[in-house]
Amino acid sequence: MRRVPWLHGWHWITRALTLFRGSAANWIMLNLALLMIALGLLVVPVIGGYVLNLLTPIFLAGMMSACRDQEAGRGIEIVHLFRGFRENASQLVTVGGVYLVGQVVITGMVMSIGGAELQEAMRIAAEGTGEQLSPAAADRISLAVLVGSALFVPLLMAVWFAPPLVILDNVPAVRAMQLSVRACLLNLLPFLLYGVIMVGLLVVAMAPLLAGLVLWVPLAVISNYTSYRDVFPAPATGLQPTA
Repeated sequence: MRRVPWLHGWHWITRALTLFRGSAANWIMLNLALLMIALGLLVVPVIGGYVLNLLTPIFLAGMMSACRDQEAGRGIEIVHLFRGFRENASQLVTVGGVYLVGQVVITGMVMSIGGAELQEAMRIAAEGTGEQLSPAAADRISLAVLVGSALFVPLLMAVWFAPPLVILDNVPAVRAMQLSVRACLLNLLPFLLYGVIMVGLLVVAMAPLLAGLVLWVPLAVISNYTSYRDVFPAPATGLQPTA
């Protein structure tokens, strides 16, 4: 694990774009397949969303193995998407379990703070009546969003590097999440730059009737790998963080 210069947040994106261009059709195919799986799970009443959160690290691990194979000069196939079910599946499910529980806790906190106000805001937006929320309701929504964001950032840090560490370096799930948090804290500046750029690209991608998401989503997935490979340039189990 190492600290990298802040400008590497941009390099992660440009490197991801290079990998994407090297096999654009296959990357689009993989992400469309994942989208269809996600939509299929989301239509399952009650448990569909929970199952999707649980399995997300497994699918992401498969994508990470596709990135590694592409860098090694091998082809990308649809079976890459399911590789996490065959390699270190139990560890990846553990990561997914932490992610699922974290999401449930965060959602519960947000709804307990401003659930009624959020529902009211969504009703007003859907009806388009131009009705205004009361200042108190707006304050509750702001507090709920702030608390949710503050809780989600550590969760995201824990799971960002965990899937590639598990599937590519055979790091146990708990250790992988610990390393992921430490690596993110060690590289806050490049992650800040990366986040700002990716949010900007997302706004652009959503403009033409969401069509740009066909490119943005693969870029986000591949940049997960390029950031991992930059911060963990060698097997993670044998390295110590550097200043």
